[in-house]
Amino acid sequence: MKNTLLLLLLGASFLVTSCAKVYYSPEAATLANQHRIIAVAPPAVSIAAKKDVDREALLEQQRTESRSFQNEMVSWLLRRKQQNRIQVNIQDIETTNVRLTRAGYFDGALLTPGELCDILEVDGIITSNYALSKPMSEGAAIAIGVLVGVWGTTNETTVTMGLHDRSSDTQIWNYNETLSGSVGSSPARLVDNLMQRASRRMPYSKK
Repeated sequence: MKNTLLLLLLGASFLVTSCAKVYYSPEAATLANQHRIIAVAPPAVSIAAKKDVDREALLEQQRTESRSFQNEMVSWLLRRKQQNRIQVNIQDIETTNVRLTRAGYFDGALLTPGELCDILEVDGIITSNYALSKPMSEGAAIAIGVLVGVWGTTNETTVTMGLHDRSSDTQIWNYNETLSGSVGSSPARLVDNLMQRASRRMPYSKK
């Protein structure tokens, strides 16, 4: 019985807790159709602070989560590209991050989406913000939840994604949604759940 419960819990994924809010500019489809290559910027990640958590440790955790989310988003898009479900090319993550490093992005340089497109030499860029109620890595909490036999929500995540067009220097698409994760949640599962839903409303997806 305990083994069955554990397997069911570990198989849990993310549940949608709010209706998605989507914005399209009037030119979204036309401009997106002109894109040949896009990049995924490292997401901005915020984690709700706790009194007993060291500030530097929290900042490092946010940087770690950002790298994980960026990698999962790029991987997800590349898989869809391979499946011929989107037409635009995706810049590899190493090229993106090396160019951003040279531009001082990871050292706190303030850059607009248009400037990021110029630096990365892409036609468009996906930016995103992940607001987490707690870190994604919850090994200790998972163990406690199984021992007491009760498990509630481990993480509520509000995600905002935007697509910026280089030629017009405008945001042409925006997606906002809140998801609630249970035991077994991970950046990979969150991004897979999120991108499956968001991609249906992204101007690159084939109908």
